[in-house]
Amino acid sequence: MERRSFLLSAAAGGAGTVSALTSPAHAAEASGGSGLALPVPPQSAALGVSAADWPKVGGNYGNQNHSTLRSLTPRNVRKLGGAWHLNLEGGSTSSYQQCTIVVQDGVLYVETTQQNVFAVDGRTGEVIWKTNLGTETTNMRGVAVAEGKVFTISGANIVYALDRRTGAVVWRKPLIVEDNGGDDGCDNDSGQCGGNSGGLAGAVVHFDGMIYVGTEGSTAGARGRGYALDAKTGAVVWTFWGPPGPGEFGHDTWDGDSWKTGGAVPWIHPAVDPELGLVYWTFGNPYPRTDGSSRAGDNLFANSIVAIDAKTGKRRWHFQSVHHDIWDADNVMAPVLADLLIDGRKRKVVVYGSKTCWFYILDRRTGEAVHGMEEREVPQHTAQKTAPTQPFPGGEPFTDPFPRLDSTTRPVPFYPVGGLYSVFWDRATILFPGAGGGGDWAFPSFSPKTGYVYIGYGLVNSSYSNTRGGRVNTARPLGELFGGGLVAMDPRTNTVAWRKEGDWSLAHGNGILTTAGRLLFQGRPDGVLEAMDDTDGTTLWTWQCGAGVNTIPVSYEIDGEQYVAVLAGGNGLPFPDIPRGDHLWAFKLGGTVAQAPAPTPPSRRNQIRTAAVTGAAANNTVTLGRIWNAAAGAPGAVENTVAQNAMSPQHLTVPVGTTVTFSNPADNQLAHGAAAFFDAEFDTGLLMPGQSYTYTFGTPGEYFYNDPAFPQSTGKIVVR
Repeated sequence: MERRSFLLSAAAGGAGTVSALTSPAHAAEASGGSGLALPVPPQSAALGVSAADWPKVGGNYGNQNHSTLRSLTPRNVRKLGGAWHLNLEGGSTSSYQQCTIVVQDGVLYVETTQQNVFAVDGRTGEVIWKTNLGTETTNMRGVAVAEGKVFTISGANIVYALDRRTGAVVWRKPLIVEDNGGDDGCDNDSGQCGGNSGGLAGAVVHFDGMIYVGTEGSTAGARGRGYALDAKTGAVVWTFWGPPGPGEFGHDTWDGDSWKTGGAVPWIHPAVDPELGLVYWTFGNPYPRTDGSSRAGDNLFANSIVAIDAKTGKRRWHFQSVHHDIWDADNVMAPVLADLLIDGRKRKVVVYGSKTCWFYILDRRTGEAVHGMEEREVPQHTAQKTAPTQPFPGGEPFTDPFPRLDSTTRPVPFYPVGGLYSVFWDRATILFPGAGGGGDWAFPSFSPKTGYVYIGYGLVNSSYSNTRGGRVNTARPLGELFGGGLVAMDPRTNTVAWRKEGDWSLAHGNGILTTAGRLLFQGRPDGVLEAMDDTDGTTLWTWQCGAGVNTIPVSYEIDGEQYVAVLAGGNGLPFPDIPRGDHLWAFKLGGTVAQAPAPTPPSRRNQIRTAAVTGAAANNTVTLGRIWNAAAGAPGAVENTVAQNAMSPQHLTVPVGTTVTFSNPADNQLAHGAAAFFDAEFDTGLLMPGQSYTYTFGTPGEYFYNDPAFPQSTGKIVVR
């Protein structure tokens, strides 16, 4: 296959350049002075609408996450209150929840990580039925409701069809079997090695008698695949493989047998264009995730959107946003379909993006880049077998894809630092965007009322090495800051209209609902659901849900009364301490159910979570280059240069006025040190074996520090 022939032909039509983020004046000019991306043509009726019902995850076939209901407006939203509240799992905080609600005929269908599927009365919150699918848990992101059935997956990798009225099992279909896995001799439990056939993932999508189910497991060497099943029987109609096998288009983009454990899993639900008969599925990163040395080539269909014939499973076209990915830039965000007026011409587009901080806006018939695409030379690393170029669309990124010293993305010191497409090998290197940066798996919304595509993003650095041979891989450096925001993009120009940056990463399931009443709803990791003006993001109403909101809010109507509903159960990333729960909420004007008590919000720094050791127990000493032996209550006996916790103890608590000694033991072989960041409280400099340094802490606080020679080794001293 000719290398990137499609992309190069698309680039010939014109290319944009990376510009600074759009200023308000630029945004107004791009919108014709109105501040909005108007006019918007009528959307394709075949995509469906979300009105009294919220018929699928994503709202309609185009994943627009937009409701045509208009009773709630910026003028009355302050009167929104709890219509009812339900703890689905008896108040359990043991698991996070990622399920978006589906609503049909006033009934809410929702599922929990605990493997329970519920039908709930949308007016009262009464549970109509509950069906358990087993005990092996997985991420449950939403059901499909059609043909009198509720379709879902289970942690045991079984697809279920349940009777919509009773919850009884109609049919079950086991899908995942051992196939093209393989063991490369690494530790599968580390999540960095092969030999894993993966698991089912993503919300289930139903279209025209078929259901579509994806998989996960790329970080453990699964070979990704998307399934189409007969909705009546569960029989597999077709399978589309992320890494193509022998004789299939794209197989020659994988070196040797690397395709067998190549990742490229479609772990988020697709979009569907019924008029074109196409399913648009996004495929994740290749495996090994940060080591490209064993998989030379572009690695199709990793980091790609593929337009697949809905009935036959045949590829119609594809676009690869990242060639030969070594940055975990999996770009699996659910694609959004929209009809736009661009230069006076109606264009049917698919909006695809992205951890790279770019939207790739493509013609959904052909895959042509609507704003042009340029293959640009990027940094190279011979051992990583990096691709010589990467595609850049016309327009601009929705947030700056480089770490900055004056923002949340300022890197932890002493690491090498880079931005989009910077290379790395032996040394752990801080990059933005990273594993949790950019758009990650946020769920955007397209509003025909404003013409904007809204997306939540994360400001989360990652630190990568190639992870082989015991090398360091600190996906999120300890002590780093987290943040994020919400941005409105004009898809006609692929430029920023406005942004709203804040304390929280909003890229991990924090989906966006827009409404014809001109409201925008989005939840946050601290448990707050927020209603905003869709014109400029002004906050109009907030509600404490009791756990992190990492799902998409939805809207529905019963007897002419509009409701908003959301499942609040938290998440595990990027903040490990997002409050968890099982809160199913419904809201309406004049609702009288009170807000939940506010949980402890996540830390805005990547916390050290090892148990604290008192200064008295550690003799007010931190031993450098050693791992604390908790059983012995003493530093370990062996020098360590690769661990994140080679400070003994890693977490020390002392009273104000305590003098702490930092010691490099005489039997260490290498220099070590301890330098506080980002407050510059103390700096030992490099200490040779046998040397020490003392510092007296006079101010209460939390002080992070790391080793200048081995920066991944990070400690914390809490002064009370």
